[in-house]
This record gives sequence, structure tokens and C-alpha cells, in this order.
Amino acid sequence: MPNSSEPAPLDRAETAARLAVAIGRINRRIRPVGEGLTQAQLSALSSIVRKGPLRPGDLGRIESIAAPSATRVIAELESRGLVDRHADPVDGRSSLVSATAAGSAAVRSARIERAERISVLLDGLDDDEFATVTAALDALEITAVHVPEKTIAAAESGAASV
Repeated sequence: MPNSSEPAPLDRAETAARLAVAIGRINRRIRPVGEGLTQAQLSALSSIVRKGPLRPGDLGRIESIAAPSATRVIAELESRGLVDRHADPVDGRSSLVSATAAGSAAVRSARIERAERISVLLDGLDDDEFATVTAALDALEITAVHVPEKTIAAAESGAASV
């Protein structure tokens, strides 16, 4: 029988479920309202700003969306003057998408707005809670960029990810 002073074993499934709920709630509370962009459009635009110029198919893979969805998002961003599309010099059958100055500014503005909203949420924490969040940042940042093999396989087969 375990000693009552020992911490309970970590339950990865429970932690994953709690983290998913917390991230979802925080994400809804910090969504930027400027520019009138949907989350999908803002995410795609952020990827284009960060990694562009991109082919539409590459954007689809990065965003884990089907090619027709990527094409629709790009068309909407292009109609708003946030991205430019031009011929791919390597493959004339494809195009490359780049962010315009307005697109880069929209991403910067959304990031600033989200950071301000997170700051308000963090203001509600006491010093110990804030220190705990700060201590978790390294692990969360690693988690944010880690792509498990099963996720890659699901994205490549066209399966939707949550």
C-alpha cells in the first residue's frame, strides 16, 4: 500500500483531458476579434507569415486541412489583400502564397491582442500559481511543436485531427 505522503502516480490520460479543456477555454477567451478573420484564416495567415512563401498543398499539410480547404482559405485571404499568390518558379503548375505587409501586420496585431488577453488572465493568479505556469512553459513549448508519428500518419491520410 502506498505511503499517504507519496504523490499519486501521474495519470497521463487525465492530464491530457484536463489540459485539453483548459487550453480550449483559454483559447476561446483570448481569440482576437480584429480583422474579422476566422481562427482557421488567422492560423493559415500566421503560417504563411512564419514559413512562406508556401504552396497551397504545403499550407494544407502545416494546418492539417484538406487541399480544397486550404485553397478556400487562401482565396479569402487574397481577396482581403492579406496574401499574394504568384507562380512557383520551380513548378509552373503550382503557385506560391506570400503574406503582404497588411497580412504580416494583421498577424502581429492578433498576437499582441492575444498576449494582452493572456496577461489579464495571468493577473488573476497569485505569485505561486504564476510561478507554476512559468515553470510549465518549457514543457508546453516543446509539446506545441512536437508532432507524434501517429498524428503525422493521420494528417497524411486526410484524417481530421482535433
